[in-house]
Amino acid sequence: MSEAVEKVSAVLDRMGAPRALAPRLVSELGPQPAAALDADPWLLLRVPGVTREQADYCARKHLGDGARPDDPRRLSALVRHTLRTAANRGHTAVEEKRLATVVGKLGVSAPMAALEAALGSEQAALFESTDESDDDFDFTEGGVPDLPDPERFYALPDLGHSEQRLGTHLARLIGANDPVMDSLTAAETVEAAAERGGFDLSEQTREALVTVALRPVTVVRHGPGDHAETARALHALAAIAAESGVGMALVAPTAQTAAAVNADLDRVNEAVADEEEPLRVLSLATLLDRAPVEAGLVVLCESMSMGTARMAELASACADGAHLVLLADLDQAPSATPGRVVIDVAASRTAHVTALADEASPGPLGVLATSVAAGEWTEVEAPGREVVRVPASSAEEAAHRVTQLLTDSIPRALGIAVEDVQVVTAREDGPAGARTLNAACKELLNPGQGAHGGFDPGDRVLITAAGPGHGPGDTGYLREFDDGAVVELSDGSRVKVADPSALRHGWALTVAAAHGGRWPAVVTVFPPQVPVSRPQVYTALTRAVRHVSVVDATDGALESGVRENLTPERTTRLVQILREG
Repeated sequence: MSEAVEKVSAVLDRMGAPRALAPRLVSELGPQPAAALDADPWLLLRVPGVTREQADYCARKHLGDGARPDDPRRLSALVRHTLRTAANRGHTAVEEKRLATVVGKLGVSAPMAALEAALGSEQAALFESTDESDDDFDFTEGGVPDLPDPERFYALPDLGHSEQRLGTHLARLIGANDPVMDSLTAAETVEAAAERGGFDLSEQTREALVTVALRPVTVVRHGPGDHAETARALHALAAIAAESGVGMALVAPTAQTAAAVNADLDRVNEAVADEEEPLRVLSLATLLDRAPVEAGLVVLCESMSMGTARMAELASACADGAHLVLLADLDQAPSATPGRVVIDVAASRTAHVTALADEASPGPLGVLATSVAAGEWTEVEAPGREVVRVPASSAEEAAHRVTQLLTDSIPRALGIAVEDVQVVTAREDGPAGARTLNAACKELLNPGQGAHGGFDPGDRVLITAAGPGHGPGDTGYLREFDDGAVVELSDGSRVKVADPSALRHGWALTVAAAHGGRWPAVVTVFPPQVPVSRPQVYTALTRAVRHVSVVDATDGALESGVRENLTPERTTRLVQILREG
C-alpha cells in the first residue's frame, strides 16, 4: 500500500468511511489527497457510488457541529455531483435553470448560492453564449433589434473546457477554408486512382471525395458493412493527398479497429502495385503520441464513438489548414463518453456533410443492420451463418449460451479463433452482464488466482484510460508485469499501462465500451429486463465484420426496443460554439 493510500485510509477511518475508497480518492484528489479530504469530507462524492446521505453522515462524524447543510463545501460538492451524474448520461453541460432545479430537489434551500459556491471553489465552470436569430430584421423601420439574454451553462471544468477547446480548434480548421486541390483535378485524381487500383467507385462516392478535397471539415456518412467501398475511397483520398503534396493521416479510435480497417485496405493494396508503401491506419493513441499532426488530410474512422475530450485532442493536434474528415455511421449510438460530436458538427451547418454510396448487394449483416436502423428487426437469410439468433429463457441460460458460442460453436463451425471473437453485452451487472461473463470466461480460458490485482498473464483486458501507445477502448492480452501491466494490442504492439485501475477484464464488454472497436466475430447478448434501444442494438451488430451471434433473452423486448426506443437527447454546447466562431 502506498503512503498516499495509507494516509487517506486514516482519514476515512476517522469519518467512518470504508478504506476501500482510498485508492480512488488518491487518483481523484491531486497531490495532497489526505489533506484535501481532511479539510473537505464531502469530497467523498467524487467516488462513484457514494450517496449524498453517506457523505453527509461522514461529514457530521468528522466535523461535528461544523457540518452544516449550507456549508459552501457541501453545496459545491452537490453541484459537482449533479454535473457528474449528467456527464455520465452523456451531457457536456447543464443549463442554469435546470441545474438549479435539480440541486434544489436535493434539499438545498438556496440553489443559486450553491451554484456560486461551486464556481468559487472551481468545482464547476460557467459558459455563456448568445444564439443568433435566423430571422431577418428590417432596419428600414428605424428600430434596433433586442439582443437576447445570454444562455448560461454549467459544466465540470475539465469537460467544459474540452468542449470549448474542441469548438475553437474546429473553428480554426473551418476558417482556413483552403481547398487541397480544385474540383476538376480532384475528380481526375480519383479517377486515376480507381484505374490504377483496378476498382470502381460509385458516382456518389466520387462526389464525396471531391467535397473532402474542397472543404476543410467534412462529415462523410456511410452505412453498415460498407467496408470495401470505404477502403476504396480511402485509397482515392490517399491519391489526392499524395498528388497535392499535403500528406494524409488515417486514424481509428482503437488499435483493434485500426487492425480491422488495415485488413480492408490490404484487399485493395494488393491491386495497387505502384504505391511505395501500403496505405495504413494508425490508432488514435499512436497518432497523438506523434503530435502535432502535420498531414494536410486527417481522416478519422468510426467517428461516432469519439467523445468531446478525445476529439478535442485530435482537433488541436491538426495543423493549420488541414482538412479533417469524420467518417461516420450516424445510426450508431453516441459516444460512451460525454458529447455527440459528429451530430453537432453536422447540425452546426459550419461544416459539410456528404455520403459514400450504400453497399449495392449487402450481406446478411448489412441487411439486418439496415433493417434495425429503420426500426424493425428482420430475420435474415444467412446461408454462411453470418447472422445467428440464439433464444434464451433466462439470464443464466443466456450466459451459458455465450460461453458455449465463444469457446466452442464459433471456432468449430466457422473457423474463427476465440481470440477474434468479442462478447458484447447490453449491461454491466447481472447474471449475463459483463462482470459475470468475464469471470466465466476467465475460468474457462485463463484460470488463475488473479495474483496481480485480480489479473494474470494471458487475461484478455480492456484499457479504460489513455497512455503512451494506448487509449480508452483498446483491448488486448496481458502478457507480463514489469513496473506496470504490459498489454499486447491487436496490431501486435506492446504497451505499458502504469495505472492498474485502468484495466478491466475484456472477454466481455458493454456496448458502450465496445463502441469504436471492430472484431471478426461478435457474440452480443441482451438479458431480460434490460432497456433495449435501436442505436444500442445497431451499434452492437456493427461491431462485427464477418459474423454475429445474437443471444436474446428479452422475451420480445428486443423487437419493441428496436421499434420504439431511440437514444435520449444530450445537452451540449458545441453547435453554439461553432456558430459563434
